[in-house]
Amino acid sequence: MITAITQNVSWRCLRVWQRNATVYLKTWQVNFLPPLLEPMFFLFAFGFGLGQLLKTVSYNGTEISYLAFIAPGIISTVIMNYAFFETTFASFVRMYFQKTFDAILATPLLVEDVVTGELLWGATKAMLASCLMIIFVSFFGLLKYPSALWIIPVSFVSGLLFASIGMIFTGMVRQIEQFNFPFFLFITPMFLFSGVFFPISAMPGWVQKIALILPLTHLVIVIRQLAMNQISPFFFVSLGVLLTLTAVCFILSLVMMKKRLVK
Repeated sequence: MITAITQNVSWRCLRVWQRNATVYLKTWQVNFLPPLLEPMFFLFAFGFGLGQLLKTVSYNGTEISYLAFIAPGIISTVIMNYAFFETTFASFVRMYFQKTFDAILATPLLVEDVVTGELLWGATKAMLASCLMIIFVSFFGLLKYPSALWIIPVSFVSGLLFASIGMIFTGMVRQIEQFNFPFFLFITPMFLFSGVFFPISAMPGWVQKIALILPLTHLVIVIRQLAMNQISPFFFVSLGVLLTLTAVCFILSLVMMKKRLVK
């Protein structure tokens, strides 16, 4: 079953990636830098604002500064937001309004190539955004190297995960306004309850159980431990969850989009 779904994916999907990259390079100042300022504002507001009241946080049995605690969480949310937005609003515009998908499908490329190219582009944007955040955060001495360098490949894989999740929603919605529901009911709860701004252990037990279901929770765990160079056994559990979810959601996104595009 899985082979039947993925067998139509070929190297030609890179042409879709190339097309999106070419368009992006012409408008990168408008499309990339302004949204990147938002997580920087969060880092300043919470790190230097709330951080003045909450000096340290206990994490993995050690006391760390609140700024060092939230910095990996902010990087994680950047990955999630960039990848998810790219394959929801941006992909929907290319598919429905600009008719880009129709034009590409008039060539030898198949639906699977188009969708995979879109997913790879979403993952690439997430990785680029995380790299800029890594550079920015490094100026404050909040990352420990060389372990923090592993955040870059993790950001691509997790970017592919959230891009796939976004594409699943794109395969379901019929109007662009309907994307407000996954953003409000899925992205916002993860942003608030995945351990970005405070330890999950500080929440009620039932909330902790829900948090462990959320993919952003596991991404925060992985990136935070890489940033602090404190690898615990749960690191590998969370990494395994991310890899498994990426594979499942990638395949599901291909299925949903093929149903949407092939009529």
